[in-house]
Amino acid sequence: MTLVAGYLLFAHFGSKKTGNKTVAGTHADSASTGPFKMAYFEMDSVAANFEMVKELRAEMSKKEEDINSEMDRLGKNLQQRYNYFQGKAQAGTLTAQEQEAASQEMKTLDDQMKNRKQQLDQEYNDFTVRRQNDIKLKIEDFFKKYNQERNYSYIVSYEQGLFYYKDTAYNITADVVKGLNEMYKTKAK
Repeated sequence: MTLVAGYLLFAHFGSKKTGNKTVAGTHADSASTGPFKMAYFEMDSVAANFEMVKELRAEMSKKEEDINSEMDRLGKNLQQRYNYFQGKAQAGTLTAQEQEAASQEMKTLDDQMKNRKQQLDQEYNDFTVRRQNDIKLKIEDFFKKYNQERNYSYIVSYEQGLFYYKDTAYNITADVVKGLNEMYKTKAK
């Protein structure tokens, strides 16, 4: 992200002047016909106030609970089988053949539990990535419409440590949160 922002700023400000035109590369865009304007928004504010992000957090929390519940159930089943075989062994009623079968059953249950955990984690990660991409696309779609009237050359997300100075006059976070929520509510209906 830092390299991209640096390159974009270098490309714009480090461009060669020819007559009244600015040559920043071979691509003509809206920035080449007007003044350079940049705005920013606070991503943490969007994350805290955009309804779609709030819904994602709730969905993720529910999925985590479901995963934990299933893993607890599998763990209890494994523990019950272990206790059963342990009780038989302590009572001296477990034959060598039963002991071998019990050992194999315990290994199988443990492997099934590990495989299920891995599968659930992968499903959770896939879900999270897919939903985060959905949110990113919604934000990008919003900015395409938002910027039609405002004509910013760049709209960036402010991140701590990436930028060292920001003029709050160019903070569009309130517009972004309001517009995203309005767009999301309209599409949800």
